[in-house]
Amino acid sequence: MPATRSTLLRRGLAAVAALPLLTLAACGYGSAAKDDPSNQKVAAGAKKIDGLDSVRIGYFGNLTHGTALVGVNKGYFQKALGATRAAYQVFNAGPSEIEALNSGSVDIGWIGPSPSINGYTRSAGKNLRIIGGSASGGVKLVVDPDKIKSVKDVKGKRIATPQLGNTQDVALLNWASEQGWKVDAESGKGDISVIRTDNKVTPDAYKAGSVDGAWVPEPTASKLVAAGAKVLVDEADLWPDKKFVITNIIVSQKFLDAHPKAVEAVLKASVDANKYINANPDEAKAAANAQLKVDSGKELPADVLDPAWTSIQFTDDPLASTLNTEAEYAVKTGLLEDPLLKGIYDLTLLNKVLAAAGESPVDDAGLGVK
Repeated sequence: MPATRSTLLRRGLAAVAALPLLTLAACGYGSAAKDDPSNQKVAAGAKKIDGLDSVRIGYFGNLTHGTALVGVNKGYFQKALGATRAAYQVFNAGPSEIEALNSGSVDIGWIGPSPSINGYTRSAGKNLRIIGGSASGGVKLVVDPDKIKSVKDVKGKRIATPQLGNTQDVALLNWASEQGWKVDAESGKGDISVIRTDNKVTPDAYKAGSVDGAWVPEPTASKLVAAGAKVLVDEADLWPDKKFVITNIIVSQKFLDAHPKAVEAVLKASVDANKYINANPDEAKAAANAQLKVDSGKELPADVLDPAWTSIQFTDDPLASTLNTEAEYAVKTGLLEDPLLKGIYDLTLLNKVLAAAGESPVDDAGLGVK
């Protein structure tokens, strides 16, 4: 029987999802363990949580993962975990972090909405839970101002996204559809050409003229602006209240069931980190940049760091209703069958932490475990 178009799309997504795992493993930088001695200070008399020697925390070296960057750099995770060591892994792609979570090499991670949805649905809701929010915003369509001066000029142009089916790819495809343009989601061909390009490569592709613009997260968007591009669309402007989830906190369901006290400790550290970020934006920005240097060997210049940081909102709220909308966009574009997301959230421990801090509870938009 011939394969249907939806089947082909799912195969394409599966193949693309596998590519980062193979490529990154071959290059040796898919995920790197990070044990910064300066942040492994344990208070005298501290005890291990749940009897654990360590809790393994994953995140990306992106500013949209600023909560994790600041939490690592300022020692919030280690402080909350006491004598249990905070161990870190830095990832470059969502599929590799989901694989690490599924294999048990990572316990808790910061990750985008599309990998969260894919990881949950592909395991039939058995492998992960979203337990908190981290960030909103920080995504823009930036373009070559000599070629694109208005939205209508985007038609016929080459626009980069980080990966087939990733959060920004889905957002661009949905936006293009709303303009009345036709684009084949799998091939990226149509009234615009969607060029799937790693964020590390996109600035060079733009400078070389290989792409005319990009729908990308920070700091890639600000790197392009520093290279002469202009912001045409700030994705926040397309959402109610200008808020949409860009980074979640996820956990292995097995780890959540076995070690709730450790999960609660990490969530407390996350809430404390966000509180610090919002009260001390300049100091937090510097801490995030310092951690980027530790993780990658290179910090961001001020002309990239400053505008990128101000475009991101750090929040404990997972903005669950927007995750559901993003899933609907993926279904609309043909990249995802209608997912069953009921149960993807478990905000019990987060709301416990927020209550202890005198903060209001957050909502799971009807997608919680209860």
